[in-house]
Amino acid sequence: MNKFSVWIKAFRLRTLPLALSSAILGSFLAFSEGTFKWYILILATSTTLFLQILTNLANDYGDALKGTDNENRIGPQRVTTSGLVSRRQMQFMIIVFILLALLSGSLLIFTGLSQIGWKTIVFFFILGLSAIYAAVKYTIGKNPYGYIGLGDIFVFLYFGIVGVAGTYFLHTNSFDPWILFPAAAIGLLSSGVLNLNNMRDIENDTRSGKRTLVVFIGSKAAKYYHLSLITLSMVFSVIYTIVKFNSAFQLLFILTCPLFAINVIVVMKNTNPLELNLELKKLAFSTFVFSLTFGIGLILK
Repeated sequence: MNKFSVWIKAFRLRTLPLALSSAILGSFLAFSEGTFKWYILILATSTTLFLQILTNLANDYGDALKGTDNENRIGPQRVTTSGLVSRRQMQFMIIVFILLALLSGSLLIFTGLSQIGWKTIVFFFILGLSAIYAAVKYTIGKNPYGYIGLGDIFVFLYFGIVGVAGTYFLHTNSFDPWILFPAAAIGLLSSGVLNLNNMRDIENDTRSGKRTLVVFIGSKAAKYYHLSLITLSMVFSVIYTIVKFNSAFQLLFILTCPLFAINVIVVMKNTNPLELNLELKKLAFSTFVFSLTFGIGLILK
């Protein structure tokens, strides 16, 4: 395997559609109000991609350092533990994507908030730095939050609330509290993907000392937690649609409900953690489709 292929493997491109869901939905919400800007979508998308790849690289490196990524792990092969790249090379690439996320995020903030006061710009800059910190701190450093059961909260906040509402604000320079409902829906679905990941790896995580939420509550409770995440995401979506109803096209996202229902049914019946790999991918793809159908429904008249 050549170096280019190795780094593509490390970037874990299959995770990117899920990450893009927040920027896409935030942009659709702004478009529906006539305040969409193409350059905000482009910069929000690039920043999100850099942050997601940074997260993937940091997880690869952090889990390798802590011994969590070992021969007993069910998930995809990681490049640091397998020796495909050295720890020094991974450190260098992590720094590269920190700088790329910082550059793209800074351009996004300054172009999106050029007409706003400096206090708002500073707030968004601090928010951006916190997103970079969160991407790295998930598995790296002393007491990383991914090892003490806080991963779900951070995913909900950054993939949902910050991602959707932040993108919307950068387009519109305004804030509508009702935006928090579709933002929460994306955050809950993204947490569902993480939950499946942790359900799949519960045995190895337990042995390795990685105390994810699933390790804390157990597989049975994690299944009901998963059901709650998916159900609440749909409830929040329906509430927003009722409050902001203008056209029957806004119900387009309901087409994705069978995908989520099947996912929940399979997860509730699951007895083999390895089989959750496929459900994880399906839920990530379904979330991406949800963001598209929800957004398209908003702009169709």
